[in-house]
Order: sequence, then structure tokens, then C-alpha cells
Amino acid sequence: MTPPVPPPATELFAIPLGGSEVLIYAPLRRAALVGNAGLARFLRNLKEGGAAAEDIAPDVLAFLRSSGILGGPADKPPTTKLSGPPRPLTATLLLTSACNLRCRYCYAASGESPAAFMQPETARRAIDFVASNAAAAHASSFEVAYHGAGEPSRHWTLLQESYVYARRVADAKGLRLRTSLTTNGVLDPEQCAWIAAHLDSATVSYDGLPEVQDASRPQASGGGSSAAVLATLRAFDGAGFRYSIRMTATGESVPLLPQSVAFLCRRFRPRGIQVEPVYHMGRGRDQASAETAAFVAAYRAARRTSAKAARLLRFSGARVGTVTDRFCGVANDNFCVSAAGNVSACHEVADERQPWAERFFYGRPSSADCGYDFDERIYTGLRAQTVAHREHCRDCFARWNCAGDCYHKSLHENPAEFEGAGRCEITRELTKDQLLENISASGGVFWKQAGRRVKHDKPEPA
Repeated sequence: MTPPVPPPATELFAIPLGGSEVLIYAPLRRAALVGNAGLARFLRNLKEGGAAAEDIAPDVLAFLRSSGILGGPADKPPTTKLSGPPRPLTATLLLTSACNLRCRYCYAASGESPAAFMQPETARRAIDFVASNAAAAHASSFEVAYHGAGEPSRHWTLLQESYVYARRVADAKGLRLRTSLTTNGVLDPEQCAWIAAHLDSATVSYDGLPEVQDASRPQASGGGSSAAVLATLRAFDGAGFRYSIRMTATGESVPLLPQSVAFLCRRFRPRGIQVEPVYHMGRGRDQASAETAAFVAAYRAARRTSAKAARLLRFSGARVGTVTDRFCGVANDNFCVSAAGNVSACHEVADERQPWAERFFYGRPSSADCGYDFDERIYTGLRAQTVAHREHCRDCFARWNCAGDCYHKSLHENPAEFEGAGRCEITRELTKDQLLENISASGGVFWKQAGRRVKHDKPEPA
């Protein structure tokens, strides 16, 4: 009697590649291979209960087992399990809405309203809170991240003072302090030196070729900003400081993306280069869309410019190897403190007057003690913003990698009937590229991530 065919992966996708080739992908197993239409048909019939061992050659059956597509324990989708009030270990301090640039696509429209500046006691309260949470959880460290609806270095005194305070708190509690900064890079030499000497890492917003940067990210005075940012990158490289670059691609700049990436890779030593299409919010709401096939083509061309570019370049929605049910920390109690002292789950929603602020601001300073009062209804709703609640993601092969993409951006698309956007097609195309590259790097037959583990409760990077 012929033994039965072992069951296939719980979730299995057949992605056409052109001609008769099909990419077979089991996301929860982190396994993929390239087969033909006949193999895809057999696997479909198997899942539907209409296939038997006689329908496939024994050596192909053995290959499917070794590749992880057939057999093995049942797949378990990742789940987020949070209970009780938020107890974050990272404080993202949104120091100010003041900015020295007037980026033409700024999601926060910085500079259009009177600037807000965080008070020292606001920063200290947030630092005390996350440090106490870390100590109570017996964690080894806590983090302070500097961000803003503007440029954090425009509130330089508080940035320095809050760092010194956080260091003192960490030492008193026997904890390690981790620090990071997101900056537009228009800094003076003294600021660059202090950042490199004290902080752990930075993300520098810079769009590539000087002419692209100057056109999209002018200074408040009207002049270009590229010279200042390039000086910052040189200073960071000279100090051996750890930084990455964040690029924004507009409809106009997409054709120059390969040259921009090549320019950065030839001249600088970033740890990563993340590129995203312009967001349709703030001053970017009327920009021509860059969520297009042209972006995908330019991204692919940029990665081909050098081995360094291929290694460093990334897009936030395409992350094969990560299996998760949430795109970022919005669903995992992100703790972003506004200049006014209130708590948002998203650094992009840094002002209580922004659109959709009522969905993201979930906490305020407690009047009773040094902590915070949290709105259970709001943070429970935010915790539910996982891919399991994205109906339009249900049949997408990238859903456990992308995890539904950015909740905030989806609200600016069509909050009532959102069914995916151009970013979704970018994510699928670039995820497919990553799968094919992994198969090629694994010998060209199949890819199965060694020691695969599904992540369940730890937050993903934002």
C-alpha cells in the first residue's frame, strides 16, 4: 500500500513567474522553491484533498519534504498577546516641531505652524517611566530615541540635558542606556562631534544626488541643504559612528534613484539605505505618486549598481525572513511623547491637532504621580492593528512579512474602504525578488531558513 502524501504547509502560495515557472512559497515555514505549473497544480489539489502519492514521482515527493513544503508540524501563525496597561522600554522623545528645512513633501508640514518645544520635566518623566519599566521587567536596558515632527537638534539643549539625565538614571538602576537619533543632517561640526561621541546610532534623512536633495529638501532660508548633510555624513564616517540613510523618492526623482544610491555607496559608509515613496500627507499630499512600477524598476536598478548597494538597500514592506503579524510598534505599545507631554503610538502623529490624532494618542501625564494615564479603549484598538484584521491582506503571499503595512498611511488613502495601494504592489514585487535571491544564494534549488522561528510577542523595528 502506498503511504499517504504528507500534508502541505498550512499557508502555501503559487506565484507566477512567467512562462511555466511558478514560485512556491510557504511564508510561515520561511521556505520557497521554483517549480512548474504541474507542481503547483499538484500542491493545490493536495490542499483540496484531491491528490495522492501516485500523482507525483517519489523523488519529487522527497524533494518537497526536504524543502519544507510538505510534512512537518502544523504551522502556527504569529500572534500578538498584550495585556494590562502599556509598559514600554523605549521612550521616543518628539522634542520639537521646529525645523531648519522646508521639505516639499514633509508629512508633518513642519514650519507652517508656531513651533512647539518639549519642557525638561516632560523628558525626565518619560525617561523615568521607561527606566522603571525596564527595572521591573528585569530587562538589561532601556532606550531613548530622539525624533520629532521637526528636527530634534533644533532643541539642542534639551537633547543634551535629557541624555545626561538618562545616563544618570541608567547608572542608578544598573541598566544599559541605548540611544538613537533621527535627523535631517543639517548639523554644525560641534553637534556632529557630540552625537558621534555620545549616541549609539542615527538615521539621517538624505535623498541622494545633491541636485535631488536640494530640490526636495531646501533650507528654511531657501538655499540647498545637500552640502551641510554631506559634511555631516563625512563627519560621522570619520568618527566611525553608526548611521543609516533614509531616502524619499518622489515621482520626479524616481528615475534618478539608481544614480542617487550609487553616489551614496561610493562616497559614504552607512549601515543601511532605506528608500520609501513619498507619503501622501502633509506637504506631500498633492505630490505625484511614486508608488508605481517605475519605483520598482528603479529600486531594482539601484541594487544592481554595486554589491554594496544590493546589501544596503531596503524598503520597509519587503522583509523576507521576518514573520510577524504587525508592521511596527503601533500595535505593540509604541511610546512616543509629544512636545506637550502626551503619548502617541506613532512618531508620525506627533501633534494632537493632526488628522487621525484621536486614534493614536492614548496617554497623558498622570496628575496623581510621575507616570501616565492611559486610555484603554484607544490602546486596545491600536493593539488590534495587526495583519489578522486586514481583510485586503488575506490572500496576499507577503502578508506575514509586510504585516499589513503602515496603519497611519492607510488612513490617508481611504480609511473607509482601504483595499491596498501602490505600496502593496511594491511590497509584493520586492518580496518576490528577495525570495528568488534567497533560492539562488541557497544553491538555486530551494530556500529554507535554518532554525526558522515564528516571532510572536516581541516588537518589530519601526
